[in-house]
Amino acid sequence: MPSPLAESRTATAAPSARRTLAPGLLLCLAVAVLAQLIAPLIPGVSALIIAIVAGILVANTTGLPSAVSAGTDFSAKKLLRAGIVLLGLQLVLGDILALGAPMLLVVVVIVGGGILGTVALGRLLGVAPRLALLVACGFSICGAAAVAAAAGVTDPEDDHEEDTVTAVALVVLCGTAMIALVPLASALIGLAPGTAGLWAGGSIHEIAQVVAAGGVLGGGALAVAVVVKLARILMLAPVMAVLSARERRRGGADGARPPLVPVFVLGFLTMVLLRSFLPLPAAVVDAGSVLQTILLGAAMFALGTGVKVRALLRVGARPFALAAASTVLVASIALLGVLIVA
Repeated sequence: MPSPLAESRTATAAPSARRTLAPGLLLCLAVAVLAQLIAPLIPGVSALIIAIVAGILVANTTGLPSAVSAGTDFSAKKLLRAGIVLLGLQLVLGDILALGAPMLLVVVVIVGGGILGTVALGRLLGVAPRLALLVACGFSICGAAAVAAAAGVTDPEDDHEEDTVTAVALVVLCGTAMIALVPLASALIGLAPGTAGLWAGGSIHEIAQVVAAGGVLGGGALAVAVVVKLARILMLAPVMAVLSARERRRGGADGARPPLVPVFVLGFLTMVLLRSFLPLPAAVVDAGSVLQTILLGAAMFALGTGVKVRALLRVGARPFALAAASTVLVASIALLGVLIVA
């Protein structure tokens, strides 16, 4: 039986852990809420981008005390996965299926071709395979959330955290540029608003960036762009399952085998099914959307605090070249597919 001293230590361990998490956790949540309040005042900028930028600015100016490190680490991992689970409430299978089989096939090709092509480009450019994979997932699926989800599967102990924050920073830079580039290119090519919306949804990294570009395109572009983007987000589940299966085959240094389907992916799929087949009240869906944005915003701020500009510059030009090439690749696949099926 455990001694009274051991029992005493066990009883005090949990409150101590909570106190350690509290400062950083509360900071991340506070920034996320503030970002959500500010976002409507800045057209074309999402709360997640604001949170990431805030984290980068703090990390590279005043810095953060060590007391918040446990809470920011918790936010970057646990709150991120909870946010991805709630992201499933924004997807309705009926809306996605309404795109039709040809467009859904294009979405699969965008995601699959984008990931495989970016990984291949990473090899050609001499970019570390782990970083190339994170860039591939982020640029092909749903931006920073996909980067962090892929990192959670392939690097659960954050042994290569620098790769994660680098990929997140690249998503912010390239995805923000796409808000202006896609409408400009659509006008130069002469795409109709609906076709341009399909392209925006198939090529731009973050859903908030898709919304911003769809608003600029006008007409019926916004609605169709969002649905196509949601179809890409749905691909998060099978891609993470494939990555998990790959990690299981490889095994870890300690022989550990991750689950075939990560728990947060199962949660994500559960939320998709609930939204698609149950008459959830609008208030529940809206509350889920707000909470999802806050959780992901807290996680993005935490990830942003890990982005040190000097360290980012030290990675050299190759990751930036890969990010640009991946953006062009995904956009090209999407444009070709849209022109074929439109």
